[in-house]
Amino acid sequence: MQYDQMEQGIFKGRPNRFLADVELIGASGGAGRTVRCHVKNTGRLKELLIPGRTVWIEHCDKPERKTKYSLIAVEKPADKGERVLVNIDSQAPNEAAFQWVKQGAGGIFKEIQLVQKEKKFGNSRFDLYIEADGRKCFMEVKGVTLDVDGVARFPDAPTERGVKHVEELAACLDAGYEAYILFVIQMKGIHAFEPNDVTHPQFGRTLREASAAGVTVLACDCIVTETSMTIDRPVTVRL
Repeated sequence: MQYDQMEQGIFKGRPNRFLADVELIGASGGAGRTVRCHVKNTGRLKELLIPGRTVWIEHCDKPERKTKYSLIAVEKPADKGERVLVNIDSQAPNEAAFQWVKQGAGGIFKEIQLVQKEKKFGNSRFDLYIEADGRKCFMEVKGVTLDVDGVARFPDAPTERGVKHVEELAACLDAGYEAYILFVIQMKGIHAFEPNDVTHPQFGRTLREASAAGVTVLACDCIVTETSMTIDRPVTVRL
């Protein structure tokens, strides 16, 4: 996933879940100016969007847009004074997963015949449909931005839609398809993934039931820069 026209800023506030105010720093002719940005993530993000944090925003020239910027990434403190960039763009995991699967999904697939986005199955629409190695597979992709002491957790807010997606993935197995759910952890520095039972226990129960039924649960971290996000390495899944 690549971004253009990126600028650095300081997060000032979030009037609602769709908007953020950011003070530009180092921008050509715009340093010190506060701009309103579209937040491409409707999650809570309370542990990330803290006033004073350095953020990265993308400028957009489309005349029909109400806001000319989108909030893409947040810098958070880490051990030994190092910074960690967290991508919060909810659209980035799907595009990163698409590229990752086309490249073999870390060895899961070898000879890939087809990778298709937004494929319908029954009354459902899954993020990816894959034909490879004589197998037909559906994959649902979930972006993860919540880090609790090095453990990534999903969701950061209750998600009935997420529960429905997991239940529908399990139904694919009965029709002879393979089914995967991929949690794309939008940062580095993570050693494990867990469902967030405190925030939404039903999602955790449903994920465990789907795994027991044969749905493959995967988690991978990402290399995040100011201008890109790429899926990198598998992360241990703890159900």
